[in-house]
Amino acid sequence: MNEIHKILANVSRVIIGKEDKIKILLAAIFSNGHILIEDVPGTGKTTLAKAIAKSLGCTFKRIQFTPDLMPSDIIGLSVYDKHKDDFIFKPGPVLSQFILADEINRTSPKTQSALLEAMAEKQVTVDGFTHLLPVPFIVIATQNPIEYEGTYPLPEAQLDRFMLSISIGYPDPLDEQKILKLQPGSDLLLEVDTVIQSNELISIQEKVTTVHISMAVEEYIVKLTQATRIHPDILLGISPRGSQYLYSAARGFAFLHNREYVLPDDIKMLVIPVFSHRLILKPQARLKGKTASDVLGEILDKTQVPVSFNVTD
Repeated sequence: MNEIHKILANVSRVIIGKEDKIKILLAAIFSNGHILIEDVPGTGKTTLAKAIAKSLGCTFKRIQFTPDLMPSDIIGLSVYDKHKDDFIFKPGPVLSQFILADEINRTSPKTQSALLEAMAEKQVTVDGFTHLLPVPFIVIATQNPIEYEGTYPLPEAQLDRFMLSISIGYPDPLDEQKILKLQPGSDLLLEVDTVIQSNELISIQEKVTTVHISMAVEEYIVKLTQATRIHPDILLGISPRGSQYLYSAARGFAFLHNREYVLPDDIKMLVIPVFSHRLILKPQARLKGKTASDVLGEILDKTQVPVSFNVTD
């Protein structure tokens, strides 16, 4: 667990005052999940993704999503080699352990969906041939708010492949004062060390699957999930995949806190990051100014939290 504290300290050197967000991201990575970061430009989305990848010692590629990006620019293509008289597969940047899909909503849905098979099945298919992706394989995608010009909403199938979605948010005044002292344009990532290697991350991911979740906490997850399907403001509630992701992310969060069991508080901490991007609100609710986070907050308030549970049942 000393390594985890080192990773947190490492990333916090360049992302100041956001340790709670870093912990949520690490919980998803330890649970082998993909992450969507949505925020306005300049809040550190790209720096955060790079700092985590470097800390974990994984191979890393950044894909800058632009309106003219093609699917082959992501997954690769077959090129004719006249010397071998055959087509040779030239892998795209997706064949790396950590992928930063930067500003993913600035490209067309067709190109966005090129990541879908990779995220869902850890493989890509080009010209009828399947190519397995490296292990671990994690996508951290960033996007600017949909209200910005030149952006495209992510398809629901794509959104559903992200374990969780977070917003970094603006720093508070004291943290922003510290940020002022950082040299603009300097390479902050030089301050970030490699703490573990990719094989150690794989070992952590395996250990996370052994973290215990009691029956009472499982029932709590199910109650929260079912509440999204009957809430009057929600048009489309959480699917079984969403509840599975909450289950997995909670294990990663417990492991991060050096526990072998999940607490109800872990579930409460992760419900909004895991569920909010999956919900579709009714038009009437949106007209009232409600957000998915608002509705999930109501559900959390109304759902009884288990007060006793067996950490070994």
